[in-house]
Amino acid sequence: MTVATTELRCNCGQVRIAAEGKPFIAAECYCNSCRAAAQRMAALPGAPAVTNAMGGTPYVLYRKDRLRFVAGQDKLRAFRLKPDAPTRRAIATCCNTPVFAEFQSGHWLSLYSGLWPDGAAPAPEVRTQTGHLSVEQRPDNSVPAGAWSTARFYGRLLRVWIAMGFRVPKVDVPGPELTI
Repeated sequence: MTVATTELRCNCGQVRIAAEGKPFIAAECYCNSCRAAAQRMAALPGAPAVTNAMGGTPYVLYRKDRLRFVAGQDKLRAFRLKPDAPTRRAIATCCNTPVFAEFQSGHWLSLYSGLWPDGAAPAPEVRTQTGHLSVEQRPDNSVPAGAWSTARFYGRLLRVWIAMGFRVPKVDVPGPELTI
């Protein structure tokens, strides 16, 4: 049986990723870290915005062992909001396209949904960290959010890690980290 592969690209096409099979979840994050990182990345020359109309960051989560860089991995550079931050984000420096967010010791990559052609990214199934927003800023109820939805999200992360045999593959991002 063959597994479908989706080719993802940065805006200029120099960085390409082969994503095997389907993602295990699509999510929108509203945490302070993702919102601050989105602002910094959007300020880069020619960079696309990564947030949606409500200020959330749409991600598509894949197991690391189901992703392969086909081209342009040498163009990736990482940055952190602070030197000791546990989250590193990678940008395609050829066109300043945000590529992924990676949590320290994480077994998955949160790929920015902008890597998919227009309209082709999976729709979000959950909103996380909406508690970081004021009541006035909170998004509508069109996508599940809150404690139970977040618990199911973490349950999926655990099931995927078990299926991977508790492995945490490394993702190489060459060169020094950027200061943004």
